[in-house]
Amino acid sequence: MPVPAWFEDLLEQELRPCLRLSGDQIAQLYTHYELLERWNEKISLTSVEPGPEMVIRHYCESLFLAAHLPEGALTIADLGSGAGFPGVPVAVTKPGSRVSLIESVHRKAVFLREATRHLTNIDIIAKRAEAVTARFDWVISRAVHSKDVLSNVPRLASQLGLLVGESGLQELKGSPAIAWSEPIRLPWGDRKFLVMGSVSRGTS
Repeated sequence: MPVPAWFEDLLEQELRPCLRLSGDQIAQLYTHYELLERWNEKISLTSVEPGPEMVIRHYCESLFLAAHLPEGALTIADLGSGAGFPGVPVAVTKPGSRVSLIESVHRKAVFLREATRHLTNIDIIAKRAEAVTARFDWVISRAVHSKDVLSNVPRLASQLGLLVGESGLQELKGSPAIAWSEPIRLPWGDRKFLVMGSVSRGTS
């Protein structure tokens, strides 16, 4: 399906400082966006209204995280993926990596399966994180309580990339087993941060 000019222009404008997307990648993101817009009318996947706000809050934030992940083929777990954030945009930008979307809510897992049919590097794991036995290079997450993520580390992975608000930053301070990088404020002015961390040696 053709990508509307407003969608492509907004992504290019907002991400220009950190990431360049190909036409194919933008088309893949729009396929997900268009399906999310339609499904959200029937089941609650996001409270954010379609349009520029959704693109910035969901897609741009996720792509900002993707831009800060290392190069190379990685195995990545998106914990509590919901409607596919940040995992779907990460998978689009890193086609050589394998991204597992972990989502225990049935209706959301059904949406994720339908919405990612065109992305061959994504797996859907319809389980609670505690029931997942696989191990990954990275755990990423957005809009999940920090304590719920940390309770599954280092069992799932030894590297983390989290999108959190100011309250989430405070929760992370109580995790001495994780060596955290300096938080990076997202450029969209709503007091959100990207925090990268690694399990301290001897605790993995």
